[in-house]
Amino acid sequence: MKLLVVSQYFWPENFRINDLVAELVQRGHEVTILTGYPNYPDGVVFEDFRRNPGKYAQYAGADIIRVPLAPRGKGAIRLALNYLSFVVSASLLGLAKLRGRKFDHIFVYEPSPITVGLPAIVMKWVKKAPITFWVLDLWPETLRAVGMVKSERVLRLIGHMVSFIYRRCDVILAQSQSFIGNIRQYCHPHQRVEYFPSWAEDMFGKEVVEPAPELAPYADCFKIVFAGNIGEAQDFPAILDAAEHLKARQDIQWILVGDGRMGAWVADEIKRRGLTQTVSMLGRFPLERMPSFYASADALLVTLKKNEIFSMTIPGKVQSYLAAGKPILGMLDGEGAAAIFEAKAGKVCPAGNGAELAKIVQEMADSAPSTLRSMGEAGNVYYREQFERNTLMTRIEQILLTSNTGTST
Repeated sequence: MKLLVVSQYFWPENFRINDLVAELVQRGHEVTILTGYPNYPDGVVFEDFRRNPGKYAQYAGADIIRVPLAPRGKGAIRLALNYLSFVVSASLLGLAKLRGRKFDHIFVYEPSPITVGLPAIVMKWVKKAPITFWVLDLWPETLRAVGMVKSERVLRLIGHMVSFIYRRCDVILAQSQSFIGNIRQYCHPHQRVEYFPSWAEDMFGKEVVEPAPELAPYADCFKIVFAGNIGEAQDFPAILDAAEHLKARQDIQWILVGDGRMGAWVADEIKRRGLTQTVSMLGRFPLERMPSFYASADALLVTLKKNEIFSMTIPGKVQSYLAAGKPILGMLDGEGAAAIFEAKAGKVCPAGNGAELAKIVQEMADSAPSTLRSMGEAGNVYYREQFERNTLMTRIEQILLTSNTGTST
């Protein structure tokens, strides 16, 4: 199969699409990626890419076609320009760079923005290939939830765009079961919409992992590690509320590994609230380093703001946390909370409730080591039953091989 992957983000940015591409190439498929210049999450084009773009022209045997875009920068206007510039650049320059290439299928990776579907539709019209669209973020609902767009008129217009995109796809994959009903609002009545969750990269399931030396100073403490994006959706005000409730317990350490648009605000709040003795920000590390941080943690933290849309989401880190076999602390609602609860992999409290998060953190910190081990082991078993990587890879391969253009217009 000759596959074109359209994704605004790709290696050296850390997203699951990297792992999917590598696996499909390993299975004998010819994969080409249409993507932009790497600039996530800092909002500036990676310096190493600027110096040597040829170094990033292939990944795991797949060809990478890159088009320029306006870097994310800071603020809503810059972010909107980033989204729009990729649409224009991928649709025009991308089409020119792909001239003469034929594809059997187009796969769209959409963690956000939904606009990544527009250049894919252009490719479909020209290349006469069906589209499979993997939805990991719901638009326009997420824009409303995080307050990025407040105008109901603008949100309705975005909804019309979402419908335009979905109705031109042949298969739509939803990252959670709860997404399906929302997606169907924008689709043809009989359009093919299926549940397809994320997985954890193989590195997170290894039995022997070297501990992270960065966590050595906290060796005698109960270490809570939050890994990933530090953004609006993760509800850091509530996380810091919980840390403030427990600031007297310096044996409990909150360690933030990652970065994002709220990083500077969080750093300022840690100082303002007097949490410098119990909350640490270590910054961003390559994906390959994450298993060492997980291995050194006593518990792994996942959070989402209180919102109906977020309650439909299973954050991608949940699968990684389960695979790592460590106890999970969750402050979230809906499907993500249900997965942790069903797995018996840790403790969960309602989204937005910092006081309740502090309570379950204290309970876990005071638990016997055998109890913590049991939680981690149960999570790993649940991961292998529900989100096993090879099973999901085989399933998506079959979807790409067997889907056709019968339902699109």
